[in-house]
Parts: sequence; C-alpha cells; structure tokens
Amino acid sequence: MVHDATSLTHFDTPTALALEAAFDGGTLTADGGLPWLAQLDSELGLCESLAACVPEWRGEGSSVTHSLLDLVRQRVLQIACGYEDQNDATFLGSDPLFKLACGRLPRTDPDLASQPTLSRLENAPDRSACYRMAEEALVELYIRQRAGKLGAPKRVLLDFDATDDPAHGEQEGVAYHGYFGQHQYHPLLVFDGDTGQIVTAVPRPGNAHASHGALSVFKRLVERLREQWPETKIEIRADAGFAVPAVYEYCEEREIYYTIGLVCPTRAFKSWRPGLCWWLS
Repeated sequence: MVHDATSLTHFDTPTALALEAAFDGGTLTADGGLPWLAQLDSELGLCESLAACVPEWRGEGSSVTHSLLDLVRQRVLQIACGYEDQNDATFLGSDPLFKLACGRLPRTDPDLASQPTLSRLENAPDRSACYRMAEEALVELYIRQRAGKLGAPKRVLLDFDATDDPAHGEQEGVAYHGYFGQHQYHPLLVFDGDTGQIVTAVPRPGNAHASHGALSVFKRLVERLREQWPETKIEIRADAGFAVPAVYEYCEEREIYYTIGLVCPTRAFKSWRPGLCWWLS
C-alpha cells in the first residue's frame, strides 16, 4: 500500500460540515501540558536543586552532550507526563515539545538523552546524594514557598505518611510487603497539612515498616524549621503506622503537639492533655 502524507481522506457526515483527515500537520506532539510544567519548574527551581545533588559519574575526558540539569529535567518531565519507563526516551528524545521544554530547539538541536544515559543517571546518586535531595533540596524549596510574601507561618502541621508504590522485576529495593500483598517500594512522604505542599520524600525498601526512619527525618525537620522560624508552632499528624514510643517521647520532650492513630478494634475515644493529643480509632 502506498502512503501519501499529503493526500486527504474524506468522511461522509450527516451535516453540511466537511470532515477530512490529513497527515501533513508537520512536527506534532501529544503532550501539550509541557510548557506549563517547564514554566513551573523554572519558577520553583526544582530540577536545578535536584541536579545539584547528583554526582557527576562521567569522567573529565568523556564527551558530555547532556548536562546533569538537562538529564534531571528530562527525567522529571517524562515522569510528570506519565512516561515512567526509561525506554520511553527512545521516542521522546526527539519529541519537539519535550526538546523545547528542556531548552533545545526542536529541529536543529541534538535530541535529548537516550534510555541508557537516563539509567546511568538514576544509578549515579548514592545514599548521601539521596539524603541531600530529600533533606536539603526539597525541604529548602518548601521553606521558600511556604514563607512566600507572608513571612514565617504561625503553625506548621507535618503530615507523615507511608505510601505503597507497586513495582515489578528485580529493581534494587523492591520487596514483598505482607500488608499490601505485593512487591513494592515503601517511601516516606511528609506534607504540610495546612497547605498541601510536599515537604520531603524519602525512598525506602518495599518491606520497610511505616515508621522506619521517620523519627530521624522528623528530628531534622524540626531542627531546620525552628532554625528558620523560631516562633512557629510545629505539630505532627500520622496514622497508626507511626505509633511508636520513640515518636511520643521526642514530641513530649520538645513540646510538640501530635495526633497519631492507634489501632483499637473495639472502641474509639480521644484523650487530651497539654502538649499531647492521642487519637485512638
């Protein structure tokens, strides 16, 4: 069959309006939301902050076509548009709007990074780099955005939550979790309960307990927030997965109000006292 990209296909319709299909639209893209994402990233500086934490694995003598910022931005935009698989870079690397969102001209500039390069990017960060991305880049971004033009908030409510992230294959960190009944990752997420802003995100193995590492993250957040806003009241809210004595003891020692769910199958009640809130459900 001969395919002519300039020919028109006519369709009969019950109205006087003509309906034609053509394949001469030029260079097209299916991801029209990219300009808004790119503009938002430019305003927030998210990708730039994350890229500053990624170690350069390429040697000094190697030819570098893509900067760390280019690679991080490409990967972030791909995930944001629903292309989680790195193999998607095979066709997205030449997508005109993806190239434009990553600062490249659609026709004349080189294509974006390939799947092998993105795989090397994701294997480059070590434990220290992951810590910097979670505890520095994201937290500092939150502090800048939370204060905004209004200055220090009167209260910061930290919502701690563990989420199940299903995974397939034998990727590093994937493990079976009995409660969720699946192979997964089990990252720790912290949000601002009043504004909905993400404060930080910490990757964890799939079989990690909900409270694993939570107290360490909480301590560092409290120290940083009180350094930035000494007069701001800090509260924590979490579900029963975080109901561990160490969290209670730290909150009472630092005079931090907390609301934590406890599993109680037969009754529900609330108990209040200064500096403490227990929620049993």
